[in-house]
Amino acid sequence: MPDGTRDVPVHHIAPAGGWIPIRLSELWEFRELLYAFVWREVRVRYKQTALGVGWAVAQPLLTMVVFSVFFGKLAGVESDGIPYPVFTYCALLPWQLFAFALVESSNSVVTNQRLLTKVYFPKLLLPLSAVAVALVDFTVSFGVLLLLMAWFGMTPGPAALTVPLWALFAAMTATAASLWLSALNVRYRDIRYTVPFLTQIWLFVTPVAYPTSLVPEIWRPLYALNPMVGVVDGFRWALVGGDWPGITVLVSAAVVVVCLVGGLIYFRRTERTFADLV
Repeated sequence: MPDGTRDVPVHHIAPAGGWIPIRLSELWEFRELLYAFVWREVRVRYKQTALGVGWAVAQPLLTMVVFSVFFGKLAGVESDGIPYPVFTYCALLPWQLFAFALVESSNSVVTNQRLLTKVYFPKLLLPLSAVAVALVDFTVSFGVLLLLMAWFGMTPGPAALTVPLWALFAAMTATAASLWLSALNVRYRDIRYTVPFLTQIWLFVTPVAYPTSLVPEIWRPLYALNPMVGVVDGFRWALVGGDWPGITVLVSAAVVVVCLVGGLIYFRRTERTFADLV
């Protein structure tokens, strides 16, 4: 070995070992990269589109119109005394946040496969950036909900101050599911085809077009194992009032915590193989 290269240090960069599911110091160190990922995704999503960010409003708004016609008018689905357009739009906002974040996050690792093989960074930033983009869309769409409520003469009460918490709840639910799916998608590419179908089914087992009150009370704790039940019920309670959905929120929150911790551990234990598999 030539003398000039004998003492050159060699640095091997790899994920930290152990079972610690998340290292906040590492995420903070790469925070600017997270901002870059989010900004890139926002620009790419609306690049060369006529409506631009208006698609964030158009999607839940058009879905609300369809649900109002077919479920509200033709099927006569109950809405707990709330105008049906407001009733369903209140649920569509957190649902769209969850659905978009789930689909994009589950594909985030595979989509960035070229980047994975060139430089080290916390792979957790990839699904987190997709969730952050969904929160941007949610913020834009929320203004339309306030206008819709004003149109029907409804004024949010003090509970509306908790809306950011319910949005965070929806984001955590999407993150919990996407950590499992994004890691599995690296090994099993069937996941990319499964997630859109799963999302469609998930929509109809979530009280978006109908109220939770239609479910017999004895079955509601079991129904709340779907974490989006607690998210939707809590979001509606915060904006249009009604009874506090205590049991559904508690059960859904417990499910999210368990899935999130398990997802973080699984994602961290498998991320060291991502570059080899993608």
